Amino acid sequence: MWSYQAPLRDMQFVLEHWLQAPQAWSRSPAFEALDMALAVQVLEEAGRFSQGVLAPLNSSGDRQGCRWAAGQVSTPEGFAEAYRAYVDGGWPALACAEALGGQGLPQLLDAALQEMLYASNHAWAMYTGIAHGAYLCLKAHAAPWLQARYLPDIVSGQALPTMCLTEPQAGSDVGLLRCRAEPQADDSYRLSGSKLFISGGEHDLTANILHLVLARLPDAPPGSRGISLFLVPKLLDDGQLNGVRCDGIEHKMGIKGSATCSLVFDGARGWLIGDANRGLAAMFVMMNSARLHVGLQGLGHVEAAWQNARQYAAERVQMRAPSRPQGVPAQAADPILYHPAMRRVLLELRTTSEGMRAIGYWAAHLLDQAEHDPDPQARESAGQLAPLLTPIIKAFFTEQGFRQASNGLQVFGGYGYVAEFAIEQTLRDSRIAMIYEGSNEIQANDLLLRKVLGDDGRAFGLLLAALRTEAGQGGEYAECAGFARALGSLCDTLADVVEAIRERTRHDSEYPYRAAPDFLQLCGVTLLAMAWARAARVSRALPDDDPLRAAKLQSAGFFFDYLPSRLAQHLGAIDAACAALAFV
Repeated sequence: MWSYQAPLRDMQFVLEHWLQAPQAWSRSPAFEALDMALAVQVLEEAGRFSQGVLAPLNSSGDRQGCRWAAGQVSTPEGFAEAYRAYVDGGWPALACAEALGGQGLPQLLDAALQEMLYASNHAWAMYTGIAHGAYLCLKAHAAPWLQARYLPDIVSGQALPTMCLTEPQAGSDVGLLRCRAEPQADDSYRLSGSKLFISGGEHDLTANILHLVLARLPDAPPGSRGISLFLVPKLLDDGQLNGVRCDGIEHKMGIKGSATCSLVFDGARGWLIGDANRGLAAMFVMMNSARLHVGLQGLGHVEAAWQNARQYAAERVQMRAPSRPQGVPAQAADPILYHPAMRRVLLELRTTSEGMRAIGYWAAHLLDQAEHDPDPQARESAGQLAPLLTPIIKAFFTEQGFRQASNGLQVFGGYGYVAEFAIEQTLRDSRIAMIYEGSNEIQANDLLLRKVLGDDGRAFGLLLAALRTEAGQGGEYAECAGFARALGSLCDTLADVVEAIRERTRHDSEYPYRAAPDFLQLCGVTLLAMAWARAARVSRALPDDDPLRAAKLQSAGFFFDYLPSRLAQHLGAIDAACAALAFV
């Protein structure tokens, strides 16, 4: 009773028209051999894998979960076989450098792949989701010999990595971690300590697992400035097990097919990545990649909820609707798809999913431009914009993932609350994304305090400029002019809000922390407004009889009709944050 079809038509629209990615690829030596035809072929193959291999395992994986026995973890039936098919398809190497055995394709295409993986089977995709971030981390910070030894295993999919940060007493505050690393005469280290909530810390998909572990050296300064990063393999080169074991897995609300492990490092052998006591700088390369991927999890959940709710609403017949599409005769009872309450929910699902897709893919495209654009100024601008968008995408997208999964469940009525229809699994699976990889509250603080107020608004100025540029282009088409005006007005509002926050912060240092969550949501809504203003405009390039053209204009109209109510909520909350919170 649960299905998934990769939204290939809309993905192509975003790449070809919204982003105009093929033009950017043609200007870059790294991607000059890539065109839209090849990109579509990649998307189609990824869609076939997601729909045909992963989606059928989603519900069964949830029912079976993972099993732990004597330090070993068994994943649900079919997960290991699906991983072998993933490796055989070359998917781990998609966005890795050709010099390292990868395919050298853009991170933009990898973002589309990740959306499909998470939408079709979030729990399974947890095993692969961190791999590209680990690849980037090692590529940027590991010693050449360490790269030569382990990067090929990650690129080929022969080994899967983990990210080992959290300890029982150190969650968001990694400065409290206690895991120790003792230097050895051969330049290796012996790590001792415990980590928990480690996704894929033990499993049966690959023989070797590469743990990237934060730990302290004996002479390390206290707090976060005294943390180093180490690579600790499960298997050593002589085939012997390293001193790391899994002493249990968590029994969770969702993503039950993902093994969330407690790990014990008992003199485990490892090697330093990057400089001593600079582990967070190296780890953040991995975490920033992971946060974009977590945002794409939210997109995947919205898309899955939209597809299944739309299908159910078309089949479920209840009561007579007050109106129906032109040409459809009146009946004693109609599909609930015709009822206004359900049409509103479904339109919100569709506009949220398609708008988030445009913004999420834009962030991935900026990462490609920051690394490969031949214009130095374009590289610099992209390199400033992408980190600014990351906390918005992580927090806003994941909140929408949970909210829209709940809306999707509502379409099913009572059936949505039972496991047979599986929308309840989407709701359960989506909730964790608001917590891990830096909770959404931390993302809000990062956005406002560090990336808006903290750099004197330089990156935020670039974002406003991009928004205003779009607002200035929509007036050339009569049906888009209103959308452009609304976006321009929203830009003015957002700029005014930042100045008001900056002024109030001079007199109340806690104020930005109180305002941050709603400021992030306001930014998210503004980005969706940009997504729909541009989608309406560029849809004019489609043939008049293309249904997608009419659908884009319809969705943009719905979004901007309902936009004021969403803005009022967040603007009111930001203003209300002037009042100090009582201690409870």
